[in-house]
Amino acid sequence: MSVVVMFSPDEFGRVALSYGATEAARRAERLVVVNPTKGDAYVDNKFAREGDLTTLQAALNRLEVESEIRHDVVPDIADAVLAAAKDTGASLIVVGIRPRSPVGKLLLGSVAQRLILDAECPVLAVKPDGSEDLLA
Repeated sequence: MSVVVMFSPDEFGRVALSYGATEAARRAERLVVVNPTKGDAYVDNKFAREGDLTTLQAALNRLEVESEIRHDVVPDIADAVLAAAKDTGASLIVVGIRPRSPVGKLLLGSVAQRLILDAECPVLAVKPDGSEDLLA
C-alpha cells in the first residue's frame, strides 16, 4: 500500500507533499511522489529541476517512511498519477489544488478534477494553508 502525492516545485506541490508525508507515516505506508510533465513546452514550471529533486530527496530521507520519486515525461499527467496509484496499491492520492477562474473551469481540463473523478482510491485535495513545509 502507498500514499501517492502529485508534486510540483511550488506552494501547491509542497502542501501536497506535507499532507501526503503525514498520511504515509500515520498509515505506515510507502510515500510515492509523482512529478510528471508532458514535455510539450520548453519550460514546465511544475516539473522539478535537478536542484528541486535534490532538495526533495533530502527531505524524503529525513522522513521515517519508505519513499520513491517518479519524475517522468508522460503523454498525460493525470494518467501518470493514476498509474502510479494503481501500480503501488495506493490507499490515498494527495494533490494540491490551484484557484481557477470560472472561464478556466469551463475551458480547461483540471488534473485534480480528473484524479478525483477517475481514481479508484480516495483523493485528498489540499490548498496552501501555512502548514509545515518539508522542503524549507
